[in-house]
Amino acid sequence: MGFAGIEDALNDVRQIDLTTTRRASGRKHTRPVWFVRRGGSLYLMPVSGSDSRWYRDVVETPGIRLSARGATYDATATPVTDPAGVDEVVRMFREKYGDRDVAAYFPKREVAVEVPAA
Repeated sequence: MGFAGIEDALNDVRQIDLTTTRRASGRKHTRPVWFVRRGGSLYLMPVSGSDSRWYRDVVETPGIRLSARGATYDATATPVTDPAGVDEVVRMFREKYGDRDVAAYFPKREVAVEVPAA
C-alpha cells in the first residue's frame, strides 16, 4: 500500500509498528517505534542508536513496512548519520514527545532513519 493509505492513520498516534528483516535469519520482526513527520518524510530514531538491532537491520536491508491503525506502507529507509541531520530529528522528537521523554528513552542520539513518503 502507498503512503496515502497510511497518512491518515498517522494522525493522533504516538507510535507506529516498524517491520524489518533480520540480518542473520532473514525473518521479519515487528516492534513499535516513535516517529515524526516533516515535509514528505517520516523520521524514526532508534532507542539504542546505532547499537539498536532494528537500526542495524535497516542498514543491511533497507526495505521496511510501517503499520498504523490497520494501514501499512512498504518503503525504503535511509540512515541519517550526519550530526546536523540527526540533531534536527532529535529537535523534532523533542517538540512532539517532550525533552524529558526523549532524554529518558533515547540516551544514544547519534543516528536516525528517514522514510520518504514516495
